[in-house]
Amino acid sequence: MELYLHMPFCVRKCAYCDFLSFPSGAETQRMYAKRLMKDIDVMGKRYGEIPVETIFIGGGTPSVPDSALIVEIMEHVRHAFHVADGAEISMEANPGTVTREKLTDYRKAGINRLSFGLQSANDRELKLLGRIHTWAEFLESFTLARECGFANLNIDLMSALPGQTCESWKETLSRVTDLDPEHISAYSLIIEEGTPFGERYGSEEGRKLLPDEDSEREMYHETKRFLKDCGYERYEISNYAKPGRECRHNIGYWTGVPYLGLGLGASSYLDGCRFTVNPDMKQYLEEKPGMFADIEKLTKKDMEEEFFYVGLRMTAGVSLSEFERRFGISAKEVYPGLMETFVKEKAARFEGDRFVLTDYGLDVSNYIMAQFLQD
Repeated sequence: MELYLHMPFCVRKCAYCDFLSFPSGAETQRMYAKRLMKDIDVMGKRYGEIPVETIFIGGGTPSVPDSALIVEIMEHVRHAFHVADGAEISMEANPGTVTREKLTDYRKAGINRLSFGLQSANDRELKLLGRIHTWAEFLESFTLARECGFANLNIDLMSALPGQTCESWKETLSRVTDLDPEHISAYSLIIEEGTPFGERYGSEEGRKLLPDEDSEREMYHETKRFLKDCGYERYEISNYAKPGRECRHNIGYWTGVPYLGLGLGASSYLDGCRFTVNPDMKQYLEEKPGMFADIEKLTKKDMEEEFFYVGLRMTAGVSLSEFERRFGISAKEVYPGLMETFVKEKAARFEGDRFVLTDYGLDVSNYIMAQFLQD
């Protein structure tokens, strides 16, 4: 299985962010870490014998709290769970929040992959996003990570930003690939309700301040071309990696590997059930460890749908033999004629036992994936 640990703290909430995150003081961070470690201990008694192949510490910004807390949390993880040899252990970090001492502690804790939230190499665009760092500060953090022995680094990037042009986006891609990270995640900005960006750009008038549809599409296609030329293989709609450097944790999500999420608001998928942790900090700190809410037992139909809906995000597509092994029925019987229709439309193809979206299919993947939701 996989393990996700949520650290909800950040220096300042970004203008576009709707994740469960917020600024807080050191005392709250210590109380939270102590509570999270109790959850780890309790859940280890339930699931500790299952090999944990990947761990992801996300947020928020896990690099904001004292790094000693991360070390202590990981000690509890190793005591409570069977962490497999060679496990991928990732942690998100924001530029400007890491130091040599913190990075050394992360290595001591066994973290072997860092994901930096850069978003843009353009300082004006970073300021508009509400990011706390500059390009120069990112470079300093990235260089420090290399010096401290991190040989597997991801950089998050975001396109279709306010005031962004195709040229400035290409400049960001160029600057980032010059650093030769092992992995790049490249997403288009999504305007979320309830955020400052939602208020500013959510209306019809506000959307005129964003790159138009043609420019956004050009940035999307330029990302694929540029990163391919630089040696990055696209293995998922928004993710690119050097060969062998794909994020194993995310691949697990997309291929139905069970995962346990611990910490404020974290989600889990185990024993055919989905369940979440309380998202209210006060209640979370007060309630009994190992408590979950919104427990949903998935039906066979739910799992069949999700196999396609999530799996088609991967450029390798979905395995039809694996579908039949899991569910005892062929995908062609469950979806008579549907896959063949997309093959005729050149949106997909069969590759051996796999159903794979073409480049065109990936471009319209939201529509295609929705067709695999059974009536």
